Amino acid sequence: MFEHPELAVQGALDAGAAYADARVVVSRSETINVQNQNLTQLDRSERAGVGVRALIGSSWGFAATADLSGQAVRAAGERAAAIAKASALVPGPPVEFADVIVDQTFWETPHSEDPFTVSLSEKVDLLVAVTKTMQGVKGVKIATGNLTFWDTDKWFVSSQGHRIHQHIVESGGGYDATAIGESETQRRSYPQSFGQYETGGYEVVRGWDFEGHAQRVAEEAVALLTADEMEERETNLILEGSQLALQIHESVGHAIELDRILGWEAAFAGTSHLELDKLGVHRYGSELMNITADATLPGALGSFGYDDEGTPAGAVDIVKDGIWVGVLSGRDSASMAGLPPGGMVRADGYNRLPMVRMTNVGLKPGTGSLADIIADTDDGVYLETNRSWSIDDKRLNFQFGCEIGWEVKDGKVGKMLKNPTYTGITPQFWGSLDRLAGVDEHVHWGVPNCGKGQPVQVAHTGHSASPARFADVRVGVKG
Repeated sequence: MFEHPELAVQGALDAGAAYADARVVVSRSETINVQNQNLTQLDRSERAGVGVRALIGSSWGFAATADLSGQAVRAAGERAAAIAKASALVPGPPVEFADVIVDQTFWETPHSEDPFTVSLSEKVDLLVAVTKTMQGVKGVKIATGNLTFWDTDKWFVSSQGHRIHQHIVESGGGYDATAIGESETQRRSYPQSFGQYETGGYEVVRGWDFEGHAQRVAEEAVALLTADEMEERETNLILEGSQLALQIHESVGHAIELDRILGWEAAFAGTSHLELDKLGVHRYGSELMNITADATLPGALGSFGYDDEGTPAGAVDIVKDGIWVGVLSGRDSASMAGLPPGGMVRADGYNRLPMVRMTNVGLKPGTGSLADIIADTDDGVYLETNRSWSIDDKRLNFQFGCEIGWEVKDGKVGKMLKNPTYTGITPQFWGSLDRLAGVDEHVHWGVPNCGKGQPVQVAHTGHSASPARFADVRVGVKG
C-alpha cells in the first residue's frame, strides 16, 4: 500500500510543496448492542482512503480521497498543495518541524485473540446473558450491553523518508442497568459509564468478567432509588479509578494540549488556563501528583507505535511532584515552543487533518490501597462511576456527577448516597490530593469518545489511575 501515499506526496511536491506527508488508512469496526436480551444493533463497517498534507510557506493544505486509483491519489496531493498555496497568500509565522527519527518499519498492537474471528453468537450470547441477569433483579426495567471492536491499518509516507505501517487493534464494551421508581430513575454501569476499551483483542472483554458483576450492578441501581441524597458540605472526597480518569481527562488532558495553549485551537472544548512561560514553575497539584503522557503502555487505549506525523511513541512527563513540566505536542507546535516533539498528533480516519490529541495521560500510582484510604478517613464520601461533567473553557471551574456514593465515617463505608456531585477549581482541587492508592489498583482506563476540532474528530485516549483522596472538597452541590 505504500505506493498510494508515495504518489500523493509526490503530487504535492511537484505542485510546489516544501514538505508533504500522506496516510493510507484502511479501517473496519463492529458494534453490537443488546437491550433486555434482544439484539438491537449489529453494525459492521469498512472504509479506506488517503489523506495528504502539504506545506507551503507558513500554511498547510489538506486533501483526502476514497478513490485509491493512481490518478486520484496524485490529484489529492496536488489539491493539498493548491490549498496551502492559497492559504499562504495571508502569511503567518514560518512553520518549522522539530527533528524526529525517520523510520521505515512495521508496528502492531500486541493481541492474542482477533476479535473479528470470535463468532457473533458468542459475543451476542454474552450480552444476552448479562442483560438477563440484570433483568432478574426486581426494579430493573432496562438492561443494556454493548461490544465494539476496531481494526486499523495505516501506511504513512513523508517527503523526509518515513515509511511506516501500523496495525492497531482495539476492543471493549460494557453494560448498565436502569431502575425506575415512582419519580426518578437510577443507573449503574460496568466497568465504567461508557464501557472499558483497550488496545488488544477479545482477551480484553474476557478479562473484565462481564457476567460476574451483573447481579451487583443491577442491585445497586435498584438500591439507589431509596438511598439518601448527598448533603452539601466540604469534606474528604475519595474517588475510584474510572472517575479519577475522567477528572484527569477534563482538567489536565485538554488543558495541556499545546495547540490550545498557543491559541491555535479553541473549538469544541475551549482553550487553556496554562501559559508557556509558567512551564516548569506552575504548581498544578500536590507533590503526590505525577502525570505522564505515554503512548507505549501495553493495553492502554491511547497506545500506538508512531503518531500520524511519523514521530515514535514515547513517554513525556507532564506533572512532576505537582509542578507542570510538559505538554501534548506535534512537530510544528513543539518547534514553535522550543520543546522536543511529543508524538501526540493523530487524525480520526484518513479524511481528517491530524491534530494534537491525548495519548495515555495518566496519574502514576502511590502506595497502599483503597481500603487503606478509607480506613484512614474519619469523615468523607466515596464516589464511583461518572454520570455527568461540566468544565469551563479554560479548564478551571468544574462540576462532576457520579452514579453512586457512600458516606465514610470513622474509617468505614456507611450508607449509600444517590445523585452525588462534587465541584472545584483545577489547581486547588489537585493541590488537595493527599492519598493515592498503589499499583495493585492502577488501571489503564479507556475513553473512546474524546471530541475535538471542527469538523469534530473523535479520538481514543487512555487515563491510568488508582483510587485517590482529596481534602476539603465541596460535595453535594445541586444545579
